[in-house]
Amino acid sequence: MRRLPIYLVFDTSGSMNGEAIAAVNTGMQTLVSALRQDPYALETAYLCVIGFDTDARVISPLTEVAAFQPPALKASGLTSLGAALTLLAERVAADVVKNTPSQKGDWKPLVFLMSDGEPTDDWRPGLARLREASTGVIVACAAGPHASTEVLQQITEAVVRLDTADSSTFNAFFKWVSAASIQTSQRVDLTKQDVSTLDELPPPPPEVNVVGV
Repeated sequence: MRRLPIYLVFDTSGSMNGEAIAAVNTGMQTLVSALRQDPYALETAYLCVIGFDTDARVISPLTEVAAFQPPALKASGLTSLGAALTLLAERVAADVVKNTPSQKGDWKPLVFLMSDGEPTDDWRPGLARLREASTGVIVACAAGPHASTEVLQQITEAVVRLDTADSSTFNAFFKWVSAASIQTSQRVDLTKQDVSTLDELPPPPPEVNVVGV
């Protein structure tokens, strides 16, 4: 079975404390519930959660949707985006089964990365590592008015912005992530083609503004 790995990379720094991190936790519940209701996603989608603050760590290793338990994230510390990119590259290299002459590997992973501020470490080496990894669409989300889109646009062409960091806006974002994940699960199964651009995902809702495509 060819899996569709989905990596959720969340800024868990101190500035996310309060309503924002609570909304992320609720959003993950929404995402998992939606994926479990779709037969394509239930069969192919696997989720991994990475958090980054003063350092970066795998909070939930890559797990099939049926068995995935959404973690309860907490927010504190700095914004080590570079460490998160390095860890993401390492996990993609280790987790994703590659194509061989004798068998098809996994589908190229979907990545959703969210940050609400400026990186506090050197993110460029991590980006270099990530570019060596084989990924599909990387969607970077600048959450709230203080998030830097400039750095995120160095990471990917698919950048979206949430102008506010309240629970209703986060809810709209996670519903879109759910729809994108489900549509990708269906698409790879039916077309046998990887998804590689933002245009191949559902159009985002009004609360989610496309910055760069």
